[in-house]
Amino acid sequence: MKFIIRNLLFLSILFGSSASFSASKNKETYEYLDLFGKVFDRVRSEYVEEVTDQELIEKAIDGMLTGLDPHSGYMNEEVWQEMQMDTQGKFGGLGIEITMEEGFVKVISPIEDSPAYEAGILAGDFIIQIDDTPVFGLTLNESVELMRGEKGKAVKLTISREGVEPFEVTVVRDIIKIQSVKHEVYNDIGYLRITSFTEQTEEGLLKSINTIQKENEDINGYVLDLRSNPGGLLNQAVKITDIFLKRGEIVSTRGRETKDIRRYRAKNKDLTNGKPIVVIINGGSASASEIVAGALQDHRRAIVIGTQSFGKGSVQTIIPFQRSNSDNISGIRLTTARYYTPSGESIQGKGITPDIVIEQGEFESFDFKRYSESDLKDSLDKEDNNSNNKEEDNVELSEKEERLARDYQLRRALDLIRGLSLFEESFEE
Repeated sequence: MKFIIRNLLFLSILFGSSASFSASKNKETYEYLDLFGKVFDRVRSEYVEEVTDQELIEKAIDGMLTGLDPHSGYMNEEVWQEMQMDTQGKFGGLGIEITMEEGFVKVISPIEDSPAYEAGILAGDFIIQIDDTPVFGLTLNESVELMRGEKGKAVKLTISREGVEPFEVTVVRDIIKIQSVKHEVYNDIGYLRITSFTEQTEEGLLKSINTIQKENEDINGYVLDLRSNPGGLLNQAVKITDIFLKRGEIVSTRGRETKDIRRYRAKNKDLTNGKPIVVIINGGSASASEIVAGALQDHRRAIVIGTQSFGKGSVQTIIPFQRSNSDNISGIRLTTARYYTPSGESIQGKGITPDIVIEQGEFESFDFKRYSESDLKDSLDKEDNNSNNKEEDNVELSEKEERLARDYQLRRALDLIRGLSLFEESFEE
């Protein structure tokens, strides 16, 4: 009985003010805390292996949070420090954004240019075993711990992918340095690729747009590529969207109470000068990516193409905790609200539906021999054109052309921008 009383005192501190456990109002709470104390005591004394009080308590906290939804969870001191590096755009590991689904680790998206991305891991893959440890029965934090490790050391993942038998992939751990924004220019069309939303994303996008506009006077429009972007910081998603909008709501978050509703609005920027925009998304586009795509779609500022996005429309608040007499910080990741697009639609479990559904594929190839009138037998001016055709046959594909040969969705996005640009020009005339 002394142990139970001692535990109740401890838990009253752990979960908040002891006043919240008033016997008259929270009799049932006392009964469950009494049950917790009994279970805690029994596990500590009779479990097959000795377990520390710290380990039991941390597992209890994590179990409480992960039992609510797959995105809430407990972060011990080590995970807390790693999380701080994640949002700064540099961290160690494999380079994948994951969640738990049906007892297994599900890949939301591999981070571009990371070890996992290079190893061929795809959005939607399930990780069912890590080295020799089955994932089923592990928490998300436990799975993450198994996948993290020293730079240069390999980890073997067993992957379950729809349509194929389970297979193994060996991934070599590395320090992940995220370049969250990349840019190119394709025949007067600016291409902006955002791989994740970190603290550097807004700055990176502003630099990219500025570079494109300085080096190319007549930009016809922009392609914003958010494919396989697992999301990141909410404030960065708002700032990125604000770059393309002049006015209106970007996103709203709604919690349990009416007072918890918060709205984020554009601040009259649109640094792209109203040029046409096409956004590309896919099943690996989640969270912050969906906020950007949803806002630009609802305001008719961009045409969204690709495939249905992931559907993570919940807000996680990071709450730090510090034990008394300790400088170390741990924390929890708690779902506190849902995202809503400007039209009032919830993203959670639904995702963003593209305006034009375009599956990825390789339906054409730059290696395919093209024939024209001049190739026909006895064609007029055949001799004049022969030399030109031979020169064209010997031209090697540039890096951009090779990419376009592989990326059907990007080709269609560029075609769409050209079409919109031609339409606007004819309308102005």
